[in-house]
Amino acid sequence: MNRKEQAVMLHKRGFNCAQSVACSFCHVMGADPIQTFKLAEPLGFGMGHMGPCGAVSAMALVVGMKISDGNLDNPKTKKECYKMMKELTEAFVNKNGSMICSEIKGVETNKVLRTCDGCIEDAVALLDKYLLGIE
Repeated sequence: MNRKEQAVMLHKRGFNCAQSVACSFCHVMGADPIQTFKLAEPLGFGMGHMGPCGAVSAMALVVGMKISDGNLDNPKTKKECYKMMKELTEAFVNKNGSMICSEIKGVETNKVLRTCDGCIEDAVALLDKYLLGIE
């Protein structure tokens, strides 16, 4: 099973979109799955109010797992993390037309731009490509 399939399977098991994306990268990043699950939980459903897409928010968690130096005394990786998130977010919006959950779900327009599973697959694919260099 590839990472996209794993993430969608987690979503079908009841993980929210953010948990599905972030937890599918735990083994690659050496992150604790339970801690990642907890951190990602409030990011689902567009941070609970159909704001920023949970799959996009989870991309930020994964970027931090990979790029952040974790140096509490003298952090030096913020700019690199911001640059990567800008690239990922732009790519996600180019593919889906928005990164706002309510817009993606067509709440006001009745035009669904992408399913949750589709957003999860896109987020995983973008992380694989931009962050890990896997096509």
